[in-house]
Amino acid sequence: MLKHNEPMASHCSLRAGGLAQDFYTPESVTALVDFLKHTTQPLLFIGLGSNLLIRDQGFKGVVIKLTLLKSIHLDKTKITVDSGATLAKLSRFLLANNLYGGEFLSAIPGTVGGALAMNAGAFGAEFWSFVKQVTTLDNSGTIHQRQVEDFDIEYRKVTPHHTGECFVSATLNFNNPHSNQLIQDLLNKRNATQPIGLPSCGSVFKNPTGHYAAQLIEQAGLKGVCIGGACISTKHANFIINTNQASADDIENLILHIQQTVKLTANIDLETELKII
Repeated sequence: MLKHNEPMASHCSLRAGGLAQDFYTPESVTALVDFLKHTTQPLLFIGLGSNLLIRDQGFKGVVIKLTLLKSIHLDKTKITVDSGATLAKLSRFLLANNLYGGEFLSAIPGTVGGALAMNAGAFGAEFWSFVKQVTTLDNSGTIHQRQVEDFDIEYRKVTPHHTGECFVSATLNFNNPHSNQLIQDLLNKRNATQPIGLPSCGSVFKNPTGHYAAQLIEQAGLKGVCIGGACISTKHANFIINTNQASADDIENLILHIQQTVKLTANIDLETELKII
């Protein structure tokens, strides 16, 4: 399905952002391959938009949303999952098949593609710890099989050795012998301490080594501070909430204000988890 001048606020969890010149939602990998073979425009691949902010000027090219590519297949303990599948769906699939180790995924509001792109994690676990192989697609529509060694994997950062490729699917292996029953307790704690259900992108900043971003922001006296319709959550300082039709500029200016203030008060540079386009 191809649309034009699509508001990205409808596709990002912050509910802000400009227009995509073109917006394509492929129903299959075959359809996506065919589309890529016939376009020369700049491309931006997205999932649920839960870690993404498109600036108010919009995106001059094609935004490709992969959420209809969401199949999950199981072969013993090896799982092949499309990049558009949500992490919540994958977590439920694992538990239904008595496969353990992925309980933490239920705490991450995104897709497999997003988790691959940023090495998403929660409660001390990281997605790439379970990745065995990935399938990617380059901008000309050619499919590639890539190994873990083809990427530099860091905390909330994945750097591919091959540029211009998006994740199509991943082969994962979850073989922990026992379920981590503590995850439900941690989820309950998260729900009690984070502004769940409000327009946000989850954690805005990475935790600096030896510190927690939320604590640094709170110590800087920034809880509840707003710029336009964007406000720092009074419940969890590493969340920015769109409280009143915030523009992308409002959100980005608030991020910059946080970074400058924490630098002044703690001499620490906060790096965003949020991707700004």
